[in-house]
Parts: sequence; structure tokens; C-alpha cells
Amino acid sequence: MNKLLEVNNITVYYGTVRALEKASFFVGQGEIVAMIGPNGAGKSTALKAVCGFVPAKEGDIKFQGKDIKGLSPDQLVKKGLSLVPEGRRIFSSMTVQENLEMGAFTISRKKKAVIKERLAKVFAIFPILSERRKQKAGTLSSGEQQMLAIGRALMLEPELLMLDEPSLGLSPNYLRIVFEKLVEINRAGTSILIVEQNASKALEVCHRGYVFEIGKIALEASKDLLLKDKRIKGILIGA
Repeated sequence: MNKLLEVNNITVYYGTVRALEKASFFVGQGEIVAMIGPNGAGKSTALKAVCGFVPAKEGDIKFQGKDIKGLSPDQLVKKGLSLVPEGRRIFSSMTVQENLEMGAFTISRKKKAVIKERLAKVFAIFPILSERRKQKAGTLSSGEQQMLAIGRALMLEPELLMLDEPSLGLSPNYLRIVFEKLVEINRAGTSILIVEQNASKALEVCHRGYVFEIGKIALEASKDLLLKDKRIKGILIGA
């Protein structure tokens, strides 16, 4: 398998507190990979280290075979990584279309045809956003805002789409729709890395998963093996 993202033995501190110890994981080309585990286990920290939001004191991080450890978030975006942050963080006072256009910030404003083409692709995935394109983003439902946050990230046409707790605050109906759309996005060629508290939902759509426990990766396996593993039943019951 061609490894798109490779993270080897990274250790992350918040001040003097070690939040993650010697964690190793990868995302293969075309995969959906889930990181699951209880709050405070280190899964979001691992994602933040990949995205350049927190420094990894040890280990290395490679994307498409090249070292990206220490690069800033804006440099990583240009290399093909895109993040949908926890809590969505949309621009509430801007319209849906303006939010999406902000996602294309790496494209020259002179290339209007490229931006228009990417908007069309996002609207094809999320038709409701096309209907709401002139509406203020802050007036959307939580589910629609999550779709907007994903759409904004897709405006960069990333090689790897990363999501931090995409199920947060969603109704059961929107939870189902959003995860169905992630599968659709993956089938169209985008690799996906999901950090998710809702373990059962994440394992429903992923190919492989990593189980985090107290700052370490306790287990890595295919979704089928993880669903059968007695060690994570408590996580699944609590999801």
C-alpha cells in the first residue's frame, strides 16, 4: 500500500505535560482511517501535530514521502493537506458561498474559472449548500454548518482530508448524512483521516482504525477486527 501520510514515534508535550508518547500511524492512498478513544487519550493531539498546530518533540512526519515536520499550517495546505476543525469554525457573518471561497485562498483571484469549478464540485456533493449559497452561514443548522466546513476544506482539493470530531453536535439524521458524504468523497479519490469520539460511527465507515489510550496508541487493525476486539467494547458502548 502506498503510504500517503506516515507518522513515526512522535512525542508531544503541552508545557511539561506529555500528551502523546511515541505514536506511530499512517494513512494509505485511498483509505479512510479513524482515530478513536476516550477524551484526553491523545487522538486530537496527534492530528494537531500533523497539522502543525503543536510541535512534535520527537519522531518524524512525512507526507507523500517528504518530511513535513515543523512546517506551518499554511505550508501544509499548499502540499495537499486540509483540516475540518473541531467545532467547524465557519465565518458566521459571511454567506455560504463566501465561506467556500475563503477555502480557496491559495488560488489566485484571477483564476475565477478554477474557483467556479471547485464550487460546482462542492455543490454537487452538498446540494443544500447550493440552495443556501446566499444565506449567512451562522443561520444554518449544525448539520449544514458541518457540511459547509467540509465543503470549505474540499475547495483546496486536498490529497488528504482530516476531520476533528465531525459528529460533534449533530442530530442522528445529519450524522448519517455527513458520514455517508465522507464515504462518497473518499470513493471519488480523497484519502481521509478522522478523529472521532463516536467510535461506532467512525468504524462503520473507515477501512482501518487506531485506538488511543492515555497518550498512546494501544491498538491498530482493520475495522472488522476492531469491531470484534473485546478491548474496545467499552469505547463502543460509550459512544
